[in-house]
Amino acid sequence: MDKILVVDDEKEIADLEAFYLESENFDVTVCYSSKEALEQIEMVDFDLAILDVMLPGIDGLELCKEIRKAHNYPVIMLTAKDEEIDKIRGLMLGADDYMTKPFRPLELVARVKAQLRRYKRYNQSQVLEESDPHLLVHGGLVMNIKTHECQLDEKPLVLTPTEFSILKILCQRKGEVVSSEELFHEIWQDEYYSKSNNTITVHIRHLREKMNDSVEHPKYIKTIWGVGYKIEN
Repeated sequence: MDKILVVDDEKEIADLEAFYLESENFDVTVCYSSKEALEQIEMVDFDLAILDVMLPGIDGLELCKEIRKAHNYPVIMLTAKDEEIDKIRGLMLGADDYMTKPFRPLELVARVKAQLRRYKRYNQSQVLEESDPHLLVHGGLVMNIKTHECQLDEKPLVLTPTEFSILKILCQRKGEVVSSEELFHEIWQDEYYSKSNNTITVHIRHLREKMNDSVEHPKYIKTIWGVGYKIEN
């Protein structure tokens, strides 16, 4: 069971959050003060925290800051004030999401689940890559550059050598935009390339078809029009 920390000095709201989260089989710890929360943060290895911004004494923003000194699990901030400056401060201090009171409990549960999925995918990628330097991992994509094997959502993904090379380069340079010309020269070395050469475009299209990836809403390969391609961090 995922462990959730709920911190709110308004008992009714905190208990309401706990009720909905526990109904989804989360293990919930409720704190009605920052002091109590700080003690729990040191003792318990939580998977996610929901913090009210307007806490007496140490407010939710400072509490988020304290969490980020030692932990990287998701933090969702709640506030009664719909002020952009609070949202910006919270995100700068390390919060992952933000909701304004009054909120719909089911929406809060949905956001909790979304943050946990993202957090677990990220951690799984880190563990896999650290355990085997030959692995490249991005979401459900796992590439073994030593054996030239590839899996997508735990199912084999059959790629041609060129398709594998393109995907490998994009994964190795995750977060960067790689132009068609760069991809061409890295794969075929010094062979001739011109702006009219659509070789890379064709291979990218085949990759997307095999990965069931969308041009309009890509999960993996994103087109930066007029520049190149990238896989987001």
